[in-house]
Amino acid sequence: METVERSKPLRVLFLLTSMPVGGAETLLVNLVRRLDRRRFAPEIVCLKEPGPLGEMLADEMPVHHDLLACKYDVRILPRLWSLMRRPQADAVVTVGAGDKMFWGRLAAYLAGVPVVASALHSTGWPDGVGRLNRMLTRITDAFIGVADAHAVHLVENECFPAAKVNTIYNGVDCERFSPQDATPIRSELGIAADAPVVGILAALRPEKNHELFLHGAAAIRQTLPAAHFIIVGDGLKRNELQTLAKNLGIAEAVHFVGSRSDVPALLAACNVVALTSHNEASPVSILEALACGVPVVASNVGSVRETVVDGVTGRLFAPGDEGAFVGATVELLQNQEEARRLGEEGRRRVEARWSLEAMVRGYEELIERIFVSKQVAKLAPALATDDDEGPSTLPFLTGVLPRRNAKGTM
Repeated sequence: METVERSKPLRVLFLLTSMPVGGAETLLVNLVRRLDRRRFAPEIVCLKEPGPLGEMLADEMPVHHDLLACKYDVRILPRLWSLMRRPQADAVVTVGAGDKMFWGRLAAYLAGVPVVASALHSTGWPDGVGRLNRMLTRITDAFIGVADAHAVHLVENECFPAAKVNTIYNGVDCERFSPQDATPIRSELGIAADAPVVGILAALRPEKNHELFLHGAAAIRQTLPAAHFIIVGDGLKRNELQTLAKNLGIAEAVHFVGSRSDVPALLAACNVVALTSHNEASPVSILEALACGVPVVASNVGSVRETVVDGVTGRLFAPGDEGAFVGATVELLQNQEEARRLGEEGRRRVEARWSLEAMVRGYEELIERIFVSKQVAKLAPALATDDDEGPSTLPFLTGVLPRRNAKGTM
């Protein structure tokens, strides 16, 4: 699609609850930072607190926050309406399900925002769309899935019209996430250079199933007593999980490092990265691991199998199957050549298909396509009655509207 010429960039609001350090939130940071500023003027809208990532972005673009006092605070509607009207927003993209998806789309519709879209990053609990959100399907221009299987889920399980469902793959900065020296992190954590290390990168939330990771870690230590485990991420379950590690007798080998800015270095210190979630769509953590050349052992949920291809970029196991998780992980820890082969193929595939540039381009093209189609539809009556003057009065559509043929049709 050719770019649209206009006097000012489109004002695009990305609306979510908050911006803690998490996969979807990090993706959003990467997206808004790289949108073409000649064509798009992004803003962040957090219904609650901005969170650490929101505070960071506030130095670069408008970040609105603290708009929702409680779940049933209906005053959110006039607040969002005002925000979207002064000045007029050109597009609203809700990120995730729940309150933000409902209030964001309803306010955008009432405020006359031309483009209303919803980006979804997971499947099932705790991020099911729900009946109230499905009621607003008609006023939504696009639903965004993050993988092919995720798009199918949105059609078959969330009942969205196939014509409105779009796939935009999650993207990774392959320059930042790349193979590098493992020594600094291993030295910091007191891990020997030759010790087997398994990492997991996920917010400490129930659906990520860190309990399986820790029980598996205890079993792995029975075969490989020198093994260590790095848990990257934070959340409400941290104390509970630390207690579990202690009760399992592996506390000295499990490193809870919290939220960190040096994630590529942490991943580089791992021989294998695990994903033990109950449900996912296309988690960015496994893309980051593969971009760093580290193979992944993952539960076969959501769209994970599109990136973690069994025997090609890692190993898959049935959700909740501790024995299969342990077996696959031990196999790779004991076979360094196989692990290296899987990691190299993983990086090659991420570079080819899941680049950050491709993700940004997907959002730009989707927003612009819908916006232009709305402008054409709004001006269709004038174009139909005045063929000669119509195109000349729409310079911002130059190169986008097809030329009319001699019969007056497109």
